[in-house]
Amino acid sequence: MPAIMRGMNRLPLSKRVQIISLLTEGNSMRATSRLVDCCINAVTKLLEDVGAACLDYQDQALRDV
Repeated sequence: MPAIMRGMNRLPLSKRVQIISLLTEGNSMRATSRLVDCCINAVTKLLEDVGAACLDYQDQALRDV
């Protein structure tokens, strides 16, 4: 199971996409949590999960470069 899918309480996919989009556009974590109307802990946890998933992907995809 990918790291992003772990846990009992998950944000809807649309809200997760919105959070990641806002963060990649340069918004702060607090601003993102206000814009999406969720707690900063949810933004932090999602960012940690996405980072772990990216690490796993890069570990598998970027070999012998």
